[in-house]
Amino acid sequence: MDFGFTTAAYVVAAVLFILALGGLSGQESAKRAIWYGIVGMAIAVISTLVGPGQGLWLMSLILIAGGAALGYQLATRVQMTQMPELVAIMHSLVGLAAVFVGFNADFETTRVLAMTDEGRAALANGFAAIVARKTPVEINILRVELVLGIWIGAVTFTGSVVAYGKLAGKVNTAAKKLPGGHLLNATAAILSVVTAVWYFQGGGFLALFLMTLLALFIGYHLIMGIGGADMPVVVSMLNSYSGWAAAAIGFSLGNDLLIVVGALVGSSGAILSYIMCRAMNRHFVSVILGGFGGTGGPAAAVEGEMIAIDAEGVAAALDDADSVIIVPGYGMAVAQAQNAVSALTEHLRNQGKTVRFAIHPVAGRLPGHMNVLLAEAKVPYDIVLEMDEINEDFPSTDVVIVIGSNDIVNPAAQDDPNSPIAGMPVLEVWKAKQVFVSKRGQGTGYSGIENPLFYKENTRMFYGDAKDSLDKLLAQLR
Repeated sequence: MDFGFTTAAYVVAAVLFILALGGLSGQESAKRAIWYGIVGMAIAVISTLVGPGQGLWLMSLILIAGGAALGYQLATRVQMTQMPELVAIMHSLVGLAAVFVGFNADFETTRVLAMTDEGRAALANGFAAIVARKTPVEINILRVELVLGIWIGAVTFTGSVVAYGKLAGKVNTAAKKLPGGHLLNATAAILSVVTAVWYFQGGGFLALFLMTLLALFIGYHLIMGIGGADMPVVVSMLNSYSGWAAAAIGFSLGNDLLIVVGALVGSSGAILSYIMCRAMNRHFVSVILGGFGGTGGPAAAVEGEMIAIDAEGVAAALDDADSVIIVPGYGMAVAQAQNAVSALTEHLRNQGKTVRFAIHPVAGRLPGHMNVLLAEAKVPYDIVLEMDEINEDFPSTDVVIVIGSNDIVNPAAQDDPNSPIAGMPVLEVWKAKQVFVSKRGQGTGYSGIENPLFYKENTRMFYGDAKDSLDKLLAQLR
């Protein structure tokens, strides 16, 4: 990079991005961290426009304005419940951008290498000038970088689109593979390597195009083969993929900041995926290969019946209780019941009762989703506890209220080795004295798995929209 000011500005932006990433680890510092990221991105864009982007201001400003307008519309229209699928579809855009940039880099490299020595010497700035100054070895390295960027970007693109479809309910959430399963993925991966070698040996656009098609298929087939219960891990892993795609393209373009940001996103996404895999008792390699989400045999039959209860009955139990744990899930987000939950919490605490929240690592289909909703509703941070901090307290708890959760409180994870969520750590709510489940109806959860909790003797079903049900409950409390 030949622009001293731009390089210095990129260093400042990189520091701000690191501070932003670090600040997002805590609720108290998250808002400040977001502003770090906003300022860092503003510095990055402005320094690029006055540096490598000189002479392209009009086109750049038009594209920035268009993107800003679209982003504003999404930010104001998308509900909090749609955040997981929004994140997934945004990952697809990063992957697609990596593919386009990689192809453009190949076109420019081919064009520059076809020029005469005098023509290359006349190139003063831009990507073409950078290519013109490269040695044959550096050109080959550039091609390796763009191949990696295109391949990872293509996998990210189709994988993220499928993940969006599953999260948004537009695609069947069951794990589905084409005949051949993993053999198809392995064959496509081997053919990707073959076409990449062909490209390096002069295959040109055709080889690159065929490799891209294979990568697009791999992304599609990998994510289609993963069940809905495991989508939170998938979204995190795709986030990591998009970061590595951006880093690879950063090397191709010679853009230091893109390399740093891509590495930050890629590594943090991979670390988060690993943490989530441990929380869900999944194998990290299986996530990458799309090898989980199925069952090893027929699931155990659920016996008994669901017993319903009304608001008056729940209120009576709460009046007699000393300790209460609330377990929020995706249903709470869909019903936008977080403020009603906050009001219930305040009422119970004013009566001298101990009220706490139990948060599963992947509650709400996205890590931190429930924490954000509760913080938005002004629920105190100190009573919102992670699964590992509160699981052992359920046996001594009088009442547990489960609001719109299914898979994260499903005892089949411990009792049924053939369950799709077998081995996944869950909140052991059934060990409490009484459990009330706020649920719209008798259907299964997002993953389509039946929940034996609903049939246990100490469980009662509090049917109805979560917000409406809690409003009725609040009216009954003394």
